[in-house]
Amino acid sequence: MALQLLTPSFSFHQSTSPQRLTTLRNNGRQTIRCTVSTPTYSNVVLRRSGNYKRSTWDYDYIESLESDYKRENHEMHVERLKDDVKNLMKEVVCPIEKMELVDTIQRLGLGYLFNMEIKEVLDTVASSKPTIKTEKDLHAAALQFRLLRQHGYEVSPDAFNDLKDEKGDFKESLCMDIKGMLSLYEASHLSFQGEVVLDEAREFTTKHLKAIKWNTDPVLLKKVKHSLEMPLHWRMLRLEARWYIETYDEEDRKNPTLVELAKHDFNKVQTIYQRSIKKNLRWWRDLGLGEKLEFSRDRLVECFFWTIGIIFNPQLDRCRDVLTKLNQLVTTVDDLYDVYGSLEELELFTDAVDRWDIGAMEQLPEYMKICFLALYNTINDIAYDALKEEGLNVLPCLKKTWADLCKSYLVEAKWYSNGYKPTLEEYLENAWISISGTVLLVHIYFSYGQKFPIEALNYSIAKSILKWSSMILRLCDDLGTSTHEVARGDVPKSIQCYMYEAGVSEGVARDHIKYLIAEAWKKLNECLVHNSPIHQPLIDAGIDLARMAHCMYELGDGHAFLSSEDRKRVMLLLVEPFPLK
Repeated sequence: MALQLLTPSFSFHQSTSPQRLTTLRNNGRQTIRCTVSTPTYSNVVLRRSGNYKRSTWDYDYIESLESDYKRENHEMHVERLKDDVKNLMKEVVCPIEKMELVDTIQRLGLGYLFNMEIKEVLDTVASSKPTIKTEKDLHAAALQFRLLRQHGYEVSPDAFNDLKDEKGDFKESLCMDIKGMLSLYEASHLSFQGEVVLDEAREFTTKHLKAIKWNTDPVLLKKVKHSLEMPLHWRMLRLEARWYIETYDEEDRKNPTLVELAKHDFNKVQTIYQRSIKKNLRWWRDLGLGEKLEFSRDRLVECFFWTIGIIFNPQLDRCRDVLTKLNQLVTTVDDLYDVYGSLEELELFTDAVDRWDIGAMEQLPEYMKICFLALYNTINDIAYDALKEEGLNVLPCLKKTWADLCKSYLVEAKWYSNGYKPTLEEYLENAWISISGTVLLVHIYFSYGQKFPIEALNYSIAKSILKWSSMILRLCDDLGTSTHEVARGDVPKSIQCYMYEAGVSEGVARDHIKYLIAEAWKKLNECLVHNSPIHQPLIDAGIDLARMAHCMYELGDGHAFLSSEDRKRVMLLLVEPFPLK
């Protein structure tokens, strides 16, 4: 099935006369007086349960986190290390060595510290005449392609056709170059639709890398195994940085300055994350939804894990706070629709969100009132910050994303109530919205601390980012969660829709969904070369959202039911620092 789905007509506009927001900070918050009324919903409602356990995290322990790393004790030394790396980037002359240095810096999680220097290197590479012979240096050619495309430069994969024999197949002699094959494998995951040579390269390199014997360089073998589990382009950046720091440290040809700087920076960023999660945990506890709505998932730590997967840059504190709150609110509202609310109640809640009116709250049952008011106040506060800091009235835009999300939830609730089984296409047309990617990305966009034009979200590039990152999130979610959700009686997910429609087994259906994910990545990759200053934050967040989807659902439903491996990942990023000399 081709991914050619209808896109809802999102339209975001700046209000010509912004109305004053009704909810400000604590000292300006509107007082709400609740009165007793007699709602029209049924007195007896059969409630479902998601069988969600309470949070497995000890929140008191999270609030006690305190890193031993003191920035002020290391600041001068770290600045010297950064200067040494900048000098190194100037001193290296060989093009392939420059590109390898850029790649290493990025994989160690240091790219954000050297944006200008990296751009200078890639500008030079992109503007110079081709000097790398594809077959002679496969690694260099593939690395150059990957770095240039990753950073939005126009680059063609046609040179890889030179690697084929007279029959049009990749030459078997390439298999002797393991490093080059690995580089080609990684490059193939930045393909666009219609780039057949990269599809063939992925198939060829995957087959032969899996067949590698054990008598090779152990570090290279470790990298091959890691990449075959999941390609670099699909990996969560911060977890990849943790893994790569440890792996690079094992290499004989490592640069000690880079290793030391990477460990210092990782520990410094970890302290920033610890302060951030403690602040957001206090917000969540004060809000009280976790205690009041016992049917819903209390997943603040997991939500923060999502956040640092999407917004890892330590400088984006406001954006990180907004996204953490959104992740938890989306989780709560999703449970309200999925497992607890009756159809009649959900129609009332959807209407209240669509109207964004406190008066509409009176028609809601008690458990929905607290949920609606928490949502209403939090989103208004986010809009207030944008109005105060950037002079933008983004509330109409934010309200629309939530209204669209709740309407898509309601569609699925009606399907469940009526026992309706949608086609795969029908399911996906609604499900890429109900996965909440658009809500998250639009709020991120207006929390960067920059005055981006609201109309920029109407551009085709913005719509593509919203759609295809959300599609990947939806399909990864279905692969990880559908078994549990269908068992409790939910509507069919993409896997079941394809099973019913095509008459195939679950295994075949899962393979088809994985194919759709790869195709959606091609569409998302195409957004890379349409970058512009006003869209770059949205592109970055959209790609990192897709990466985080792979991370969270790789081992099952890591959001609802945290596995021991998922827990280990959280600990590595939030709790366990690198030992320093």
